[in-house]
Amino acid sequence: MMKIKSSQWITVSRDAGDICPVFRRQFAAEKEMVKAELQVTALGVYFAQINGQRVGCDVLAPGWTSYDHRLQVQTYDVLDMLDKENDLRITVGRGWFRSPMPGWMDSADKQRRYAQPCGLIASLTISYADGTEETICTDETWQWAESAVRFSEIYDGETFDARVNPSIWEAVKPLEWSKDILIPQEGERILETERVSARRIFRTPGGDTVVDFGQEVTGYVEFTLCAHEGDEVLFDHAEVQDREGNWYNENYRSAKAQVRYICRDGQQTWHPQLTFFGFRYIRLLSWPGDACTENFTAIVVHSEMQRTGWLKSGNAEVNQLFSNIVWGQRGNFLDVPTDCPQRDERLGWTGDAEVFIKTASYLFDTERFFKKWLHDMAADQRASGEIGQIIPDVMPEADGSSAWGDAATICPWQVYQTYGDKKVLEDQFECMRKWVDFIGSVTKTPNLWTDHFHFGDWLGLDAPSGSYKGSTREEFIASAYYAHSAELVVKAGKLLGRDVSAYEKLHQDIVKTFRAAYPDYRTQTEHVLAVHFSLAEDPQKTADALADMVRKDGVQLRTGFVGTPYILHVLSAYGHADLAWSLVLRREYPGWLYPVTKGATTIWEHWDGIHEDGTFWSRDMNSFNHYAYGAVADWIFEQAAGIAHAEDKPAFEEVIYAPHPDERLGWLQAKLNTRHGTVSALWVCQEDGVRYELETPVHTRVCLNGEEHWVNPGKYTFWTTK
Repeated sequence: MMKIKSSQWITVSRDAGDICPVFRRQFAAEKEMVKAELQVTALGVYFAQINGQRVGCDVLAPGWTSYDHRLQVQTYDVLDMLDKENDLRITVGRGWFRSPMPGWMDSADKQRRYAQPCGLIASLTISYADGTEETICTDETWQWAESAVRFSEIYDGETFDARVNPSIWEAVKPLEWSKDILIPQEGERILETERVSARRIFRTPGGDTVVDFGQEVTGYVEFTLCAHEGDEVLFDHAEVQDREGNWYNENYRSAKAQVRYICRDGQQTWHPQLTFFGFRYIRLLSWPGDACTENFTAIVVHSEMQRTGWLKSGNAEVNQLFSNIVWGQRGNFLDVPTDCPQRDERLGWTGDAEVFIKTASYLFDTERFFKKWLHDMAADQRASGEIGQIIPDVMPEADGSSAWGDAATICPWQVYQTYGDKKVLEDQFECMRKWVDFIGSVTKTPNLWTDHFHFGDWLGLDAPSGSYKGSTREEFIASAYYAHSAELVVKAGKLLGRDVSAYEKLHQDIVKTFRAAYPDYRTQTEHVLAVHFSLAEDPQKTADALADMVRKDGVQLRTGFVGTPYILHVLSAYGHADLAWSLVLRREYPGWLYPVTKGATTIWEHWDGIHEDGTFWSRDMNSFNHYAYGAVADWIFEQAAGIAHAEDKPAFEEVIYAPHPDERLGWLQAKLNTRHGTVSALWVCQEDGVRYELETPVHTRVCLNGEEHWVNPGKYTFWTTK
């Protein structure tokens, strides 16, 4: 029950500038208590304390939602924290709600959000042994003061003065703000999930003192030191070093990503509480005395997700690639699926999410995570049906794009495919349908999508000089995705018992018109989409032509964000698995293993974010933790390891086992926890053939040596000879 709705929104009584306010309510509880529940949320991010102890384990609560429509409320059991005399304090920072996002552009909506007030609403309900109940609500009886958090913001970091003990308490002011937007916690909680010790401290050629954690993470640094009152700790963050081994974080753009801490006297341990960073390194700009690795620990922060998928092989570099994909997901699944965690961006780009969602749902249980984000997508869908480039949509002035907006259909369909619950389709069906209707309402060419802004094959390696977009025709991509989204609306509608006959005809008309408009395919991505979205009249011929093109290109990818996630699937599905493996195992640029050879510990935004000579691709758009190309993992699970399912058997109700081994890898093992149990598969290349080991919890169709047969749940060993 949302008792919090009986409370008032409160805010500060004057402008405190950059200082984060702390709100206080002191109260007595002299009777025996049997239950105590705190409900709280804020306009910003908060952390709560009772009698000096932290409430709960949540980080950056209440998380990031479409704040104009939805604001999550957290509920905590605080019975064990209460005493006869109590002091409840809640500190509120800007967070996503009031930070100037995105950092690289200005807009009226950005200014509106930055100027929004700080706000708090909470209720503490105490049940007593005598059967009575008391509720302490936010109202005019609360007080506020300037906290020790002197500054906190998503991009620029946090300043904390440990000498400050709030002592000047002022009356709060009621705040007129909607309570209709309040919803119970819907997404996964954001938690501290791992602690990574500092690996080394070194001096750069340029004279900087740098701490290296050995792994790029998202979160913050905790440090311990003995200091004098007034001593200062000051550091910033980075992902990589330059080619001379010097400090480099120009790719953070305008994000200062800086921590400043003013010490009290004596031994002390602290970490930021209201912001986060993406980093592998920190640079000590100020540190009292000599620093050693024992002083520093990186705390990993992301949404709570249970691990469900594992990959391991006989190739150390491929295993590092697997690790990089997992860390890329962990680093960017912080309440919303962000593109990157470090620069002045960190936004829920729809295009990145839709290409990676299958991999994401195999590696971790992301059902609740994505359902919450998709609800925000539906809330932020524009009246026209358009889907913005990012969700939550903090760029409402920006046009939507094909492939990006198609996350409205692709993401709910994939959540259903992985987890088997039609509720996600019920929740999102209107959003799906309205997106397809929007395309039809704005196109200038019936049954195609023309004359509109699109990102194209973003970062395609065949891009003309000076362009971020690949050479694939933008309207080809847009029309192909139009067909795909219309088809998904039909599939979802039929499962839900809806009349989708109009969309069936629309899909048929799009396919017919598309084939007439695009009789030839000019790029790798055009071949890939034509086959993958069932638009090519002769898919085998088109896949063969794709394979020939890849070989003529030197066995190199030329695809971008749109083509890359599907190219391996198309090649292996039509008899070119050896070529797909050649792309995966390529150590030179461009290839999945090239960043590994350069020391990557997460997935890069650009294949050559660092060139062979150690120089950088660019300053302005060069993230070293950008998960999109990690989508290769879903091909590893489904095609390489061979763990897949039919579309009409979601959640791996039945398994199709059709692996594609490759001697260059030696062996490959995959394990996938599904809603129907754990599937485990191993193949080992030997001198006389390949040994396969399969453990399946469900009825499974085994496809080996060009033959198919069904097996029941159990453990099996198969052989194929050379």
